[in-house]
Formats: sequence, structure tokens, C-alpha cells
Amino acid sequence: MPLVTSEEMFKKAYEGKYAVGAFNVNNMEIIQGIVEAALEEKAPLILQVSAGARKYAKPTYLRKLVEAAIDDTGLPIVLHLDHGEDFEICKSCIDDGFTSVMIDGSKYPFEKNIELTKRVVDYAHERGVVVEAELGRLAGIEDAVNVSERDAIFTDPDEAVEFVERTGVDSLAIAIGTSHGAYKFKGEPKLDFERLEKITSMLPGFPIVLHGASSVPKEFVELCNKYGGQIPGAQGVPENMLRKAAEMGVCKINIDTDLRLAMTASVRKYLSENPSQFDPRKFLGPGREAIKQMVAHKMRNVLGCSGKA
Repeated sequence: MPLVTSEEMFKKAYEGKYAVGAFNVNNMEIIQGIVEAALEEKAPLILQVSAGARKYAKPTYLRKLVEAAIDDTGLPIVLHLDHGEDFEICKSCIDDGFTSVMIDGSKYPFEKNIELTKRVVDYAHERGVVVEAELGRLAGIEDAVNVSERDAIFTDPDEAVEFVERTGVDSLAIAIGTSHGAYKFKGEPKLDFERLEKITSMLPGFPIVLHGASSVPKEFVELCNKYGGQIPGAQGVPENMLRKAAEMGVCKINIDTDLRLAMTASVRKYLSENPSQFDPRKFLGPGREAIKQMVAHKMRNVLGCSGKA
């Protein structure tokens, strides 16, 4: 089975009131853990690559690893560029075989964001590739994304409608209170569901995306801290809030930080308990299993997409 686009996945997700997980990948073990979970859960799957991941692992290696995952499992998989910052990187990924790209013009004024997004959409659609864009700005830090809380901007519903109509984009990432990285809420965690409801009512059937949706499991932060180094305490987005968002029209939820925490905690624990070990397979294997368990949990209990492939 070849790579697929997200078009049919999102249609089913919207109608079924669940979300498809978009998991960031950086190496073989992460890809294997995610794909093994999707296979067992019989879940639709988006594997997404950031600019940082492309630089680290090199584009050809990542693409071939994803192709190997398809050959091994037969799963329908979307290969997606996460947070493409300009036309050139989107074009490069489209030409390289990606079936979905995100152009992130959220840092620009509204009109420039529209102009940039429309340029990517025109190029992508001519080649059968779907496009995600972003309107509004999420706070937080992840790879090349770095936005202070002061500069975060919630998505305006009226602008969202105009943006979709003028660009022809296939899905839209919105800002309703999530944050990239290990999010630290001030006070009680809260998402603006009223804003989400208004946007989905004004764009009926249109796929909405949530970035910065990691829940930052406390047990993994504690494991990381126990077995070396210190990861600051953080409070992520409660999983019941993400499930509610999926039921309200959010068709794609991005997950990255939770995977990093799960793998890092597992590797630190193994090396602490086996200090003389120097075989990477011995500690990366448990790391892969931790990824698998985390992804299966997200698919089953948060996204609601198990059994939907």
C-alpha cells in the first residue's frame, strides 16, 4: 500500500467524532514503536516530520523508514511535514513524496499568511498533496517553534472562515489554549471550547487541528528526574479535554512531547540500572516499547481512533 493523504481519514474522523493522531518521528525506534501500536490498535496514522527531524536524520532516511513501515504492516499512513516555515521546504517535501504538508505562516500578518498559504496550496494540489495551515499563535517551544506567552494569539473565528475560503487549505490548526512543548499552565488548565464550537459551526465538516496537545504524564517526568538530569515540572493538557475537542470537530491532534518523555524516561532508567551496558539495542529497545505503549494509550483513550483504520 502506498502513502495516503489525510482527506478520507479526516472525513471519517469528523463523522465519527474522533481524532487521528499525528506523531512526530526522528529515528527508526520511534517510527517502529508508533507503527506497532497503530497496527495493534487498528488505528489510522499520521507520521509527521519537523524541519529539525529532517536535518537530524536526513530526508531520505526518514522517507525510507516510513516506506519500510508500510511494507512491514500494510497500514495506510500519511507522511506529513510539521511546521514548514516557507514555500521552499514545503516544495522540497512535496517533491520528495510527502502526501501532506503544513505551511506555518502564523507569525506573519493575516494577508501575508494567506498569500504564502495559497502559494503552497496551489503547488501541492496540482500534485495531489493536501495542505494544513495555522491561524493564531500557540505559546511554547518545540524545535524551531518559539513563541512567548505574551505573543500567543487565539484564533479569530471570522478570520478562520475567510482564511479557509481564500486559501483553499485542507485543514487548519487553531489556537484555543494549547502550547508547544512541556506546557506550564498558570492556574487551572483550560481550553477555549466556546471558541472551538464557534469555529466548527462556521466551518461545518472542515478538519480542525490541535498542536501543542501533549498531556505531559507526571510519572515519566518523575522517572526522568529520578534516573539522571532534571526535567522541569509541567502540567499539560488534560486528556479528557483532548477527547472533548475530538468530539467537537478536531480531526487531527499532534503528539510529540509525551513521546520524548516516555522514551527518555525508559532509556535513563535502563542505563541507571545497567551502568556497564554499552549496546544501544539494549536501551533503545525499551525506549521503543515505551513509545509503543504511549501511542496505544493515546489512540485508545484520548483520540478515540482505535479500530478506525
